[in-house]
Amino acid sequence: MLFKNITMMNEEFVAESGKFVGIKDDRIDYIGDRMPDEDFGEHYDGKDRLLMPAFFNAHSHIPMSLLRGYGENMTLQDWLNTRIFPFENQLTGEDIYQGTLLGLAEMIRFGVVSTTDMYYHGEEMCRAILESGAKCNLSVGTVCFDDSEYCQLKSYEAAKSLFENYQDVNNGSLKIDLSIHGEYTSTPKVVAQLAEYAEESGMRIQVHVSETKEEHEGCKQRREGKTPVQYLDSLGLLGSKTTAAHCVWLEGEDSEILAQRGVSVATCPKSNLKLASGICDVPGLMAKGINVAIGTDGSASNNNLNMLEEIKFFSLIHKGHTLDPTVITPAEALRAATGNGALSQGRTDSGIIKEGYKADLIVLKTDEPYMKPLHNITNNVVYSAVGTDVCLTMSNGKVLYKDGLYLTIDIEKVLWNAEQIKDRVLAELKSL
Repeated sequence: MLFKNITMMNEEFVAESGKFVGIKDDRIDYIGDRMPDEDFGEHYDGKDRLLMPAFFNAHSHIPMSLLRGYGENMTLQDWLNTRIFPFENQLTGEDIYQGTLLGLAEMIRFGVVSTTDMYYHGEEMCRAILESGAKCNLSVGTVCFDDSEYCQLKSYEAAKSLFENYQDVNNGSLKIDLSIHGEYTSTPKVVAQLAEYAEESGMRIQVHVSETKEEHEGCKQRREGKTPVQYLDSLGLLGSKTTAAHCVWLEGEDSEILAQRGVSVATCPKSNLKLASGICDVPGLMAKGINVAIGTDGSASNNNLNMLEEIKFFSLIHKGHTLDPTVITPAEALRAATGNGALSQGRTDSGIIKEGYKADLIVLKTDEPYMKPLHNITNNVVYSAVGTDVCLTMSNGKVLYKDGLYLTIDIEKVLWNAEQIKDRVLAELKSL
């Protein structure tokens, strides 16, 4: 495909007009100010359109799309124990497959081509991810409350099997990670052994860290005064291949440890606000050079996977929290949702528009009333654009969504199945 005479967001997130961008196979092959001599196939008219890097969701639980709106106005622990866990206990592998397709359809619609995900029924999720054409760093969450060895847990067997069968399939689209659900849902033995397995296998790690004050303070009581960051670091879990989600209640030397270890932080502003967990000190983390990416968390606590909405929250919340309107520039917000997210997933050849990089791209409409006038299109994308402005989503050079049409997902079937699953699960819960 050749994007012709289009406005393009460059590596510094500054818009350049009148560009020609040629896609060959899964890569960006040509960027220039004139029509290339080479034939790149289909021409895409760039009038009133913006070409920019696709979004990388740094933390999610995709199948939780099935629980959207099911538990509201509740504390985190009450929400989990009375709503989420009972509903999830009724879900089958086929349900997870359908819920994954539902979540992926939403993300693709909103320009997200890759997500860092922690859930279960990994085989069914892999099937849906590969069918959709999207990318994913997929992990099966590890939970352990007894004295088991890590190698005795079902999550170990699942991760090992997924790694052997799915690592880097579909041209690197699918990557298998390891994950510890959290400090409070695991044991020191399992954390240390998982960290050792990650080192041996080369797999990346996902973990929830200091999401709530209760979790953070409880850890200090359980772990001889150590914060979750200090505790996990003492067991070897934190490193350059680790993504720590939330990090709302960091204190003391926590941020220095994350910076020294090269950990990526996935902040989830909307979910943390909705569950009243708090606000991550993103400006402080960025000042220490930590790679901060944006995650949506699951649809049950968000309640959508609209990355442009998340970007706007990400930008505004820290201005209000710090009382400093200069923190989090539009370019920093967009970088957190694109290149930083790709980096957190180990996708070092994605996240920016550059020759030789993966063709993970989106096109936004810029001819809507709320996008005019265009004093600065970067500012408009962050503060004015809406998710439905995305009119094309491309992953690995393949168009997944274009002008209202899903090209890899039967959206009507997916929506119908979601309603059927909801009705069945609710009926089962009522009969318990």
